[in-house]
Amino acid sequence: MKRSYNLNILRSHPVLQSIKLLPTFLVLVGLCLFSSFILPQDDRSAPPRQPFKLVVLDPGHGGRDAGAVGRKANEKDIALAVALKLGKKIEDEMPGVKVIYTRKTDVFIPLYERPALANKHNADLFISIHCNAAATRRSPARGTETLVCGYNRLGQQDAAIRENASILLEDNYEENYGGFDPKDPSSMIVFQLMKNQHRRESIKLASLMQDKFTTSGRPDRGVKEQSLAVLATAGMPAVLTELGFMSSSIEEDYMLSTAGQKEMVQNLFDAIKTYKTSVER
Repeated sequence: MKRSYNLNILRSHPVLQSIKLLPTFLVLVGLCLFSSFILPQDDRSAPPRQPFKLVVLDPGHGGRDAGAVGRKANEKDIALAVALKLGKKIEDEMPGVKVIYTRKTDVFIPLYERPALANKHNADLFISIHCNAAATRRSPARGTETLVCGYNRLGQQDAAIRENASILLEDNYEENYGGFDPKDPSSMIVFQLMKNQHRRESIKLASLMQDKFTTSGRPDRGVKEQSLAVLATAGMPAVLTELGFMSSSIEEDYMLSTAGQKEMVQNLFDAIKTYKTSVER
């Protein structure tokens, strides 16, 4: 059974309400214990798998939210181009599998609506497509990485904060996310409560994506766990894949090129196909 968690519901849970008045460090400890004992940790007790039928593709950013900006293009445009090509390939070459997009044009979609669309349609996968960026163009950073929703390590919060910053462009973002402040790393503990039984499958898919990228000679930055808002409430295996660095002129040219996009689409398609085969056994 697929499950999703609503941030406001979690905040209003009696356990959380009862600890609101404790010192901050006790609140954090209480939240961690709550997540350990109340929320499911994996899907070992899940019912038999159903046929793989629906993928939701989420081109990152859009509209007034350009995402990372390169010398020639914006992240939002590359993400959309790759998502549309990937979706077409899935529907053409995976009989019986349907694709739904969170956006098909250059429009801004609030982060909370993206996984909500996947939940509404009971999707089998939620895949958010993005491009990375280093703090400076002089950085040698290159390669691909794929993120899953999980516990952040101290030195791995920069990407989560950058992606979650899109919340600030939404109307009523405080209400939609139960007061979550994307600028405050300590508030991310709320998202840690939303880990669900599909975490293991998310890691499997993310690992397959990284493996396929390496077959094309792309530098492998690995699979990372981040408390990203766009993944936190997805009630199915969900990943966010970073195709490359907009801050690298070499990688930007690759991601913009017809050959580069064809190769990235093939890598992602192969990962999804392999994942589909594994879950339908």
